[in-house]
Amino acid sequence: MNFDFSDEQKQLREEARRFLADRCPSTAVRAVLEGPEPYDKALWKGLAEMGFLGAAIPEEYGGVGLGHLELCVIAEELGRVVAPVPMASSIYLAAEFLMAAGSDAQKAKWLPKLASGEAIGTFALPEGVGKVTEAGINASVSGGKLSGTKVPVADGDVADLAVVVARSGGRVGLFLVDLTGPGVRREVVDSIDPSRSQARIVFDGAPAEPLGSPGEGWRIAADVMDRAAVLVAFEQVGGADRALEMGRDYALDRMAFGRQIGSFQAVKHMLADMYVAATLARSNAYYGAWALSTGSPELPVAAATARVSATDAFQHCAKNNIQVHGGMGFTWAFDCHLYYRRSNALALSLGSKSTWEDLLIDRLRNRNESPAAA
Repeated sequence: MNFDFSDEQKQLREEARRFLADRCPSTAVRAVLEGPEPYDKALWKGLAEMGFLGAAIPEEYGGVGLGHLELCVIAEELGRVVAPVPMASSIYLAAEFLMAAGSDAQKAKWLPKLASGEAIGTFALPEGVGKVTEAGINASVSGGKLSGTKVPVADGDVADLAVVVARSGGRVGLFLVDLTGPGVRREVVDSIDPSRSQARIVFDGAPAEPLGSPGEGWRIAADVMDRAAVLVAFEQVGGADRALEMGRDYALDRMAFGRQIGSFQAVKHMLADMYVAATLARSNAYYGAWALSTGSPELPVAAATARVSATDAFQHCAKNNIQVHGGMGFTWAFDCHLYYRRSNALALSLGSKSTWEDLLIDRLRNRNESPAAA
């Protein structure tokens, strides 16, 4: 079985890498960190014009209709440059929810806007600190009106559309909410990575449209979160690889006691550990990409495995990249902190690593105990 990407997909990677090298240098990321804009609007427009936003969206709904493997390739390149755009919220989550559970009318209304970048989507699940559970959902819909508070919501301050998990008639469901409409209040909350903003959204009688079958919200959310976990894992792999490259290049350039610091055993071991973590994460991400693109029943296990491995790798590589740079790595003048910030932000973006570890254990146990496995 060949888990590698095709020549066409590798060509797409090179195209995306060239585009992002030109349009998303570290100065562009810093401009968002230090400036008033919540994301890079020019880059977002460019990604739409290149067809990257609509890579996995069918052509009939304004997308390019390539597939999830191509979206994985693009995600990795976005991760390499820690792109300050709402890609995960709008494409990995909101668009995937619409494709998984939306009616024809909902798809026709929103997917072309998401693919063109005209609208930004997000997913509103947590309602505060702590592990998110089905029993802990308190937001509610009655008479087509949504009430409750969601926090943190990634890119919730800039999104036009939210897929919201809420109760209706005692059951948990999914609802589409136009965030530009009435009954919605938003405020930005502080986070470790301001280039991927977080918001508190208060719904006070906001019009809400059901998405998918009533009472199926939690199951659909779990399925889409698995898809998003694979895509985010590719962003993490891209970030881990770039952090490793930064550490390697600095170790070859920096001289101490008349020698490259890369010749010192302690630095060698650090870089070797980073390489092992990044390579293992890539292997697991490829497994997840295969399961996602083929609709394999192995996706729940593959997604959780990719999520845990990629989170470990990106955090490990980002942290040790700073260590390789020594005292200079802690300064604002170097870009190490951009990757450290993003690694920690992505570690919590779809739920904590411990949450996914628990999911992986439960899914492996269920698979091993199933009659098919026997």
